[in-house]
Amino acid sequence: MGPSGCGKTTLLNCLSGLDTVDGGNVLLEGETIHDMPDHRRTELRRSRMGFVFQTYNLLPVLSATQNVELPLTVGGTPRKEANAMAREMLGLVGLGDRGSHRPMELSGGEQQRVALARALVTTPATGWADEPTGNLDSERSAEIMELLRGLNKKHNQAFVMVTHDDGVGAQADRIVRMRDGKIDEGGQPLPITATASDRDRGRVN
Repeated sequence: MGPSGCGKTTLLNCLSGLDTVDGGNVLLEGETIHDMPDHRRTELRRSRMGFVFQTYNLLPVLSATQNVELPLTVGGTPRKEANAMAREMLGLVGLGDRGSHRPMELSGGEQQRVALARALVTTPATGWADEPTGNLDSERSAEIMELLRGLNKKHNQAFVMVTHDDGVGAQADRIVRMRDGKIDEGGQPLPITATASDRDRGRVN
């Protein structure tokens, strides 16, 4: 968390291997990401990660369903199975009736949810999300956060997200605050042992 321009997106991109780092190491399961050859990093991102970008990065010539299918078909999932999985995921983000629409026919908030569905459809070990609720109203934002918490518990998925929304941050297991391109040592991160019920009651042990 942190104000605009403090370096949140850059840090997210470095941690996920999208950008290179000038110093230090990023380890994933004991491997240094930035020492990997390009093809290995690409395969790692395809098979183990999901991404939600601020600009959505949806393909304009494809429908919402086809956009969500894309990482599955690229990974070798049969088309019929990929279509069923994409439709199910669109339903989970509240867009079950919008699958045939192209991005230009969707609102900004709907495009954001399509991008989220695409990131989640492969059940990635780690999801990286840059302001995943930025264009959503409070009710829809709460639904998306509930979905992410449910996936975290069901599949043991980790989600690393950028946000400046205190309400969204309060639902995280841990908060890292940034200021002027650095981790703000004065921030008050929530202990990672906090449970959803603790947060709902406003209590953290």
